Order: sequence, then C-alpha cells, then structure tokens
Amino acid sequence: MTNNPPLKALAACQRRQLSIHSAIVQQSIVTLDMEGVLTPEIWIAVAEHTGIAGLRRTTRDEPDYGRLMRGRIEILDRHGITLSRIQGIIGSLSPLPGAVEFLNTLRAQVQVIIVSDTFEQFAQPLLRQLGWPTLFCNRLIVDHDRITGYQLRLPDQKRRSVEALQSIHYRVVAAGDSFNDTTMLAQADHGILFRAPETVVGQFPQFPAVKDYPALLQAIQTRL
Repeated sequence: MTNNPPLKALAACQRRQLSIHSAIVQQSIVTLDMEGVLTPEIWIAVAEHTGIAGLRRTTRDEPDYGRLMRGRIEILDRHGITLSRIQGIIGSLSPLPGAVEFLNTLRAQVQVIIVSDTFEQFAQPLLRQLGWPTLFCNRLIVDHDRITGYQLRLPDQKRRSVEALQSIHYRVVAAGDSFNDTTMLAQADHGILFRAPETVVGQFPQFPAVKDYPALLQAIQTRL
C-alpha cells in the first residue's frame, strides 16, 4: 500500500464519489382517479342525456367492474346508443369546479399520473381541459360505431400501476373515490378517499376521507 498522501487523498475522493453516485433516491409521485375526482362521472352524464336510468350505475355502486361493464354494453346495444353519440355527450362536459386549479397547483409540486378505468375513446376532450396529464386507462372494442366489448390494459391495473411505480423506487400517494380505487389506495404508500360515498368510506375506514380540493391538496402535500 502506498504512503503517498496525494494518492491516498485521490482514493478517498473516489470512494466518496462512488458513495454519492450509488445512493438510491426515492422520489414521490401522485396517482389520481379521474371520474369523480377531477371530472364528472361519464356514465351518469350519458344516463342523464339519454334518459336511461340503468346507465347511472357506477363503480361507486358496483365493486365488480366486469359485471358493471357487461351490463352497460348490454344496455347500449338494446337502446342503440353508439360510441359517437357518447363522445358527443362527453364533449359537452367540463372538469369539476376547482379541479383544474387543484391539478395545476399539484403538478407544480410533484409528478401526477391519472389512473382510470375509463377508455381512451372517452378521455380526450376532458384531458385537453385538464392540460393533458398522463393517463393510464383501458380501450373499447368498437364495430361500426357500436361498442361491443372492452380491453383492460391489464387486470387490476390501478393497483399494479402503483406497484410498478414503487418497483422503480417511487413513493406513491394515491387518491380516489370508488370501490375500484381501493386496491390502488391500499397498494400506495398513502391512500386518500375524495368525496367517496358513505358505502365506500364505511368499508375502508383505514383511508382518510376528504371532501374538497383544499383538503385533498393538503392531505397529499403532508404525505409527499
């Protein structure tokens, strides 16, 4: 081993640099549901415009997403409701009051991904009004303007999206409002319910529940 002081100093400096470069940094990221958190419920809007009460049922009411979607597609087929008609209804919708300001404030502080069980054929008009945030969602199967089925991006995609983010060393704060959000909230490092119905709040008391955007913003900020 050399007793040369300059060489020993250089070796020590290299070890410090290696330690700095090999340190793992954990960053925070936020995942949000879209409908009910940032935008109106699309299927409720379709129900109101068409007068078909059966389309008012959402993931706030039905925990089984497959059963819910099969019922929706059957109703659409029975009443002759086309994709283009639904897209026209969606085009008339706006984000929930205060949602754009909330999202802009949040995105100035932390990266945000919208993780939704909506469909890419539905989402574009609302994403434009929200400033084009990143959206993870599903896809409809369409035949001559008729919705005949749907393709999940992957099963339990909300939870698995959070799990994937955690695997690359993100700390995840998640917020949602419905039964289909609860696996995402449970997987996240911190889960928050936003304007959830009492049926959801009652079944999942482990998640803090907030009712307005200032409270949601504060709840997220304190957990980043």
